[in-house]
Amino acid sequence: MKKIISGLFFLFISLSVISQTDLDSAWIKENYTKQELMIPMRDGIKLFTAVYLPNDKSEKHPILMNRTPYSCAPYGKEFSNRLLSSHWKYYCRENYIIVIQDVRGKWMSEGEFVDIRPFNKNITGTESDEASDTWDAVDWLIKNIPNNNGNVGAFGISYPGFYATMVAASGHPAVKAVSPQAPVTEWFLGDDFHHNGAFFQMDGFSFYSGFGKPRPKPTTAGSRGFDFPIRDNYKFYLENPPSKLMELMKDSVAFWKDLYAHPNYDEWWQARDARRAMYNIKPAMLTVGGLFDAEDCYGAWNLYKAIEKQNPGANNKIVMGPWSHGQWGGRDGASMGNIRFGSNTSIWYQNSIEIPFFNYYLKGKGDDPNIAEATVFMTGTNQWKKFDQWPPRETQPR
Repeated sequence: MKKIISGLFFLFISLSVISQTDLDSAWIKENYTKQELMIPMRDGIKLFTAVYLPNDKSEKHPILMNRTPYSCAPYGKEFSNRLLSSHWKYYCRENYIIVIQDVRGKWMSEGEFVDIRPFNKNITGTESDEASDTWDAVDWLIKNIPNNNGNVGAFGISYPGFYATMVAASGHPAVKAVSPQAPVTEWFLGDDFHHNGAFFQMDGFSFYSGFGKPRPKPTTAGSRGFDFPIRDNYKFYLENPPSKLMELMKDSVAFWKDLYAHPNYDEWWQARDARRAMYNIKPAMLTVGGLFDAEDCYGAWNLYKAIEKQNPGANNKIVMGPWSHGQWGGRDGASMGNIRFGSNTSIWYQNSIEIPFFNYYLKGKGDDPNIAEATVFMTGTNQWKKFDQWPPRETQPR
């Protein structure tokens, strides 16, 4: 009998979760209107932008922006699943204007895509970089999107984290709060394709064999990656050293050729260090990362440190939790494999830090969240610790 009751209890809980998710999706679709726009840049290139507008007209609403090379799909009238099933739905409950933009040269945007496009601090005329594209997009949005309150925030995980960094670098006065999360920051010293300068060929090849293929004109369809003949990564890369991988990649992926052309930390790589753009930073900054992130753990720590060093007195905070790449944006932050953390750390972060952060700086809602300088999860004790500086005062190098 106990087993039957227990089974019914878990069935009830499961149905409740499904029902809540369905209710959220239905509510968002009923209370939001989607628009698809082509926003002009200073050089005439237009960027494809999906805008989700709350139907509520009782007050003006802030804009929350995500610029991405991974597509703002679905294209057309359907809503992005990010709004319906991720923690983005909570921002919809707060009536944010949600903006998702295909960056220059990707998917349905015009122009030429350049990986980790270098920041140009002396930009003039119709020259462009990702910071100028952000300025132009933000400026257009606040002047043309109805019922916005003039405040813009941005966030993004991984490569979109790089674009969030460039939102902060844009210097547009409407940008009030930015959260680069697992941000691609330095692709030679520590992020993704090099670990301490060592070429991480498995990650680079599997990613760029699809992502790096040229896109001659705007499209809604992505490229297929390499069709691996075997499912054993160890065997495949043992039999295919870097020289052979170049043959398998063919000659079409420009950035793959760049990786081979620049094996050392030369000026080409140094120009692509996002930290070079982190001067005169005005918005409140919340950098987020995962302690078990195998891809972009370096970027989170070091972007925070660069902002701190290069902008004395900046409103600059960091959160590092017990997460894999992007895990804090999901529903499950209670474990890493068989290791249990005693609570759902992702939900805690979303409700206690990220959402109050944007609500305060973009909506003027609630009290100052008073986020600690560094909020770090200690896996030995399964507790969050807050520090008034990082590294902590009592740190002793050994």
